[in-house]
Amino acid sequence: MSAPHRLDRGHTDDLMSFLAASPTPYHAVANAAERLEKAGFRQVSETDAWEGSSGGKYVLRGGAIIAWYIPENATPHTPYRIVGAHTDSPNLRVKPLPDSGAHGWRQVAVEIYGGPLMNSWLDRDLGLAGRLTLRDGSTRLVNVDRPLLRVPQLAIHLDRAVSSDGLKLDKQRHLQPIWGLGDDVRDGDLIAFLEEELELGAGEVTGWDLMTHSVEAPAYLGRDNELVAGPRMDNLLSVHAGVAALAAVSSGDLPYIPVLAAFDHEENGSQSDTGADGPLLGGVLERSVFARGGSYEDRARAFAGTVCLSSDTGHAVHPNYAERHDPTHHPRVNGGPILKVNVNNRYATDGSGRAVWAAACEKAGVPFQSFVSNNSMPCGTTIGPITAARHGIKTVDIGVAILSMHSVRELCGADDPHLLANALVAFLEG
Repeated sequence: MSAPHRLDRGHTDDLMSFLAASPTPYHAVANAAERLEKAGFRQVSETDAWEGSSGGKYVLRGGAIIAWYIPENATPHTPYRIVGAHTDSPNLRVKPLPDSGAHGWRQVAVEIYGGPLMNSWLDRDLGLAGRLTLRDGSTRLVNVDRPLLRVPQLAIHLDRAVSSDGLKLDKQRHLQPIWGLGDDVRDGDLIAFLEEELELGAGEVTGWDLMTHSVEAPAYLGRDNELVAGPRMDNLLSVHAGVAALAAVSSGDLPYIPVLAAFDHEENGSQSDTGADGPLLGGVLERSVFARGGSYEDRARAFAGTVCLSSDTGHAVHPNYAERHDPTHHPRVNGGPILKVNVNNRYATDGSGRAVWAAACEKAGVPFQSFVSNNSMPCGTTIGPITAARHGIKTVDIGVAILSMHSVRELCGADDPHLLANALVAFLEG
C-alpha cells in the first residue's frame, strides 16, 4: 500500500468543490461525513453504547467530526495515528438581534469571529449560511449561496486621507453589511427570510448560528494554472486532505488505528465542547479502547504510542514582504508541505516528531519544507500544543504554505494539496 503519489491534481479539483460546498464548519463536517460514508464509515451516537467491531466510524458534534478506522487486527492497546485539523475560519457572524439599519438602508448586525483581514471583506458579494435550530430541537443547515449582503467601502472622495494614512476600520461601525432598502426595520425579518428559503413555517426557527461567506467560486490562477485562489483554505484544505487520506487507508490490517480529528473554534482559542481544548477527542479515543474490551492500562499504552499530525496552513514567503519572514526559512508554494517549528512551543514539533514526519514524506515520495517565524515577530499557534498537552500524545505541526492567510480569498499552490494528502496517507499507514 506504499506506492507514492496516490493523489494528483484531481485531488485539488475536488478540494475546490469541497471549499465551495462548505461555507461553514457545519457544512464542512456534513460534507466530510458524506465522503466517509461512501468509503464505508458509519456514524455512531455519543448517547448510545458503543461496540468494538472493526470498520470505519465517526462522531459528529456541531462543527466538529472525529472519524476512525478499526482494523481487524487491532487490539485494545493498539496506538492511534491522528490527523488533526480545524473547520472554522475568520468571518463575520450574525448577532442575536440581527435586524438593523439606518438612513434608508437595511443591514444585518454582525460580530467579528477570529482575526480576519477585515479589508478583504469590503465590496464583496456575500452569501449567508449556517445552522438553524427549530422549535422541536432539530437542526437544519442553510446556505444562501448567492449575492445577498455587501459591506460597502467608503468612497475615496469622502476619505482623502486613506491614500496617505491607510485604511482604518472600526469593527463595530464599518463592517455591518447592507442587504436591502427601507426605513422600516422589523425584528425577525432576517430569520423570516431564511424560514422562507427552507420552506419552514413562520416562527419555527428559535436559534441560529449564521455567518457570511464570499460567493466567488474557487479558481485556478496563473499562467499555467499553478495556483489556486479560494476561501477558507485555513483550514479546510487540511480537513479535506485528512478525509481523503483516512478514506484511502480504511481497509486491511494496519499497525495503527487511523483517526481524523477536525475541530471547531481554533480561530478563537479552541475552548469549547467542539474545540481541541475540549474533551471530545479524548472521550472518543478512550471509548474506542473500552468498547474493544480494554482497560485503563490499555488506554495508557495506546496513548503512549500515539502520534498526531496537527495539519494547518502556514505562511509561504511573500515576494513583497520577504523581510517579514525568517531569512533562512522561505517556504515556497508547490514546494511540498511544511514542518512548523517553534522552540517556545507555539508549535508542538520536536526532533523526534520531525523524524516521524520525514519518514512519512520519504515513504510517500513527497518533498517537505521547514517553517519558523522571524525572531522579531510573534509566532502564531495551532491545535498542536493543545492536543499534546491535553492528551499527553506526541504531536507534530505541519501544513501547506499559503499567501493571504485569513483573507476572504487565500492562495496556495495547485500541487501542495495532493502532496499533503499523500504524506498523510503514508503517515496513517505507519
